[in-house]
Amino acid sequence: MKFLAPLAMLTLCAVMAAPAMAGEDAPGLTGCAAKKQGIINQIEQAKSRGNADQQAGLETALREVTEHCTDAGLKKERENKVLDAKHEVSKRQADLDKAMKKGDPEKIDKRKNKLAESRKELQDALDELDK
Repeated sequence: MKFLAPLAMLTLCAVMAAPAMAGEDAPGLTGCAAKKQGIINQIEQAKSRGNADQQAGLETALREVTEHCTDAGLKKERENKVLDAKHEVSKRQADLDKAMKKGDPEKIDKRKNKLAESRKELQDALDELDK
């Protein structure tokens, strides 16, 4: 059972990182094709480094993407991520406004930093929509 948790994390990381790598290595591909290509590229890197565990996890991720990924489903997933990020930005902005009314400089700085992080996550989610 202890073996499955790291494998699941590795697979999840591979699936999440694949679109970013696919955008760099295969600019003409989008959606599931780009995601597959990104995983294939990662498998090749794992092979070249002799990392059999990572390679096995990536091959599992590739099978999952091949069997279950649809462009429509991927687009919907990415749209939901954008909506969640927009909601988080709104929430963080409200927190900042509240802190500014109270006038606590330490809390204001903390809230500004959190808002900046949320805005970056939103931008990343928006960038993913185009892939």
